[in-house]
Amino acid sequence: MSTTVAQHIVTALAEHGVGHVWGVVGDALNPLTDAIRTDDRIEWIGVRHEEAAAFAVSAQAQLTGRIGVCMGTVGPGSLHLINGLYDAKKSHAPVLAICGQVPSAEIGTEYFQEVNNDRVFEDVAVWNQTLSSADQLPQMLEAAVGAAYEFRGPAVLTIPGDIGGLELPDGVAAPHFVTAYAPGNATEDSLAAAAAALNDADKVTMLVGQGAAGARELAIAVAERLQAPMVVTIKGKPGFDGDNPMQVGQAGLLGNPGAVKALKDADALLMVGTDFPYRDFYPDDAVVVQIDARSGHIGRRTSVDVPVVGDSREVLEALLPRLTGGDASKHLDACRDTYSEWQERQAHIADPDYEESGIVAKVRSTFDNPDDRIRPEAVAAAVDRHAPDDAIFTSDTGMSTTWMARFVEMRGDRELLGSFNLGSMANALPQALGAQALDRDRAVVSMSGDGGLMMLLGDLRTAVTYSLPVVVVVFDNSSLGMVQLEQQEGGLASFGTDLDNPDLAAVASAMGLASRRVEDPDDLDGAMPWAFDQDGPVLLDVVTNPDEIAVPPNPKVSQAWGYAVAKLTETLESRK
Repeated sequence: MSTTVAQHIVTALAEHGVGHVWGVVGDALNPLTDAIRTDDRIEWIGVRHEEAAAFAVSAQAQLTGRIGVCMGTVGPGSLHLINGLYDAKKSHAPVLAICGQVPSAEIGTEYFQEVNNDRVFEDVAVWNQTLSSADQLPQMLEAAVGAAYEFRGPAVLTIPGDIGGLELPDGVAAPHFVTAYAPGNATEDSLAAAAAALNDADKVTMLVGQGAAGARELAIAVAERLQAPMVVTIKGKPGFDGDNPMQVGQAGLLGNPGAVKALKDADALLMVGTDFPYRDFYPDDAVVVQIDARSGHIGRRTSVDVPVVGDSREVLEALLPRLTGGDASKHLDACRDTYSEWQERQAHIADPDYEESGIVAKVRSTFDNPDDRIRPEAVAAAVDRHAPDDAIFTSDTGMSTTWMARFVEMRGDRELLGSFNLGSMANALPQALGAQALDRDRAVVSMSGDGGLMMLLGDLRTAVTYSLPVVVVVFDNSSLGMVQLEQQEGGLASFGTDLDNPDLAAVASAMGLASRRVEDPDDLDGAMPWAFDQDGPVLLDVVTNPDEIAVPPNPKVSQAWGYAVAKLTETLESRK
């Protein structure tokens, strides 16, 4: 029985276990979408913007480790994928993007909607080719999927409009996809050098990331042996939050003074499975041991004295018996105490009754929350209290991620996604849709900023169309909060950051979601369980205090002075 190029591709993906293809239909994709229509193993999810498709499949790939597939048609349809594909690249997610192209005879003639896909996707793609004949299958499809797995990023396969419907010769072999690319074993010399460096140190700190998540118990055992406080990156939270007596939370701009102290006071730093990018937070004078499966990640953030290339679990298992450890816990205790004191202060702020809790709260509220509006800390804390312990969380870049990092614990089987490397706006909703499509019975929470949500607002309807019961919690402060904070810390008056939002709950209701607008702090603990009890998609439009300050973990006098000058400037301008 004859088969077409499009049918061959769709059948191969279905047999590989691909359950969804995301995109927007278009003429060049017609042979492919028709092949999907007739194969009940794959669900087509038609989004309202192709960027949402790329974010969704990146989320699926990150959660499963399996290829995610999205499509965009000729020209603009494919261009719309780019931002989500860049996020997949920087998140190391194996993704296949199938892009339409003008008919073969028209390529290079500046035909209607024609763009040079091979050039456009050159930087973002780990593999990027145009299928020019049926004879190139199955090898070209195998190469695309294999590269996505090997290099953990997006592969782009462009198919001209006249190629997808071509028939293949009888007996064309089915593709074989290779998915496992294991790192090599660490050398004996590197293990010995790592153990010697750590055994010689008095104050060891560990910095662990997503790459160590599969070695949680071993990493904690190493920390206990070394009496080392454990700083956890934002992407490492799901692996190391909850019942971890060694952790001191996050560093970086989202972090806390305990983590900063742990890094700055260390005379040895053990990095495990992390590519933490913020150079300013690394120790100034410490011996650095870095364990990573990717040799290209070692030494690109800070100078490394002992590089160890290998799987985190295997390396830690080999390293643990070589560590002599010690009884001195002074460094660990000091960092844990600082972290605990900070947590207590944060818990007070997250209390809905904070404004009435004491003189300090009342003085602070006079300046940053005179109208007793809902504090975003309280919103994140309420999400943490009411979300199930197997929920998947997504968070928009900016203040939403700050509040999530500080107040939502990744305990139990909770998982977390965000645009933590690219830092894109508008990622939370489409990532939540992708996660929800994998399991419609599992709770998925999108912690959305109002700016991010409004960017891809149309895809709220995608949740309704495809029965994806996401819970969208909107931090509605009518501003681009992170940009506003950056301006104010620099002594600049806020400019261009105000958002004149509509009633987002009313918009969501018109789109078919269950929705509520929450304006009173006392209503939070009623609204949250209601949201998680709904059978379909739901949106909580929580109106939060726009003047809330996310204090950095190691604030500088210049930042405080800049904020004061900015506020004075805003006041003077408002009086004109």
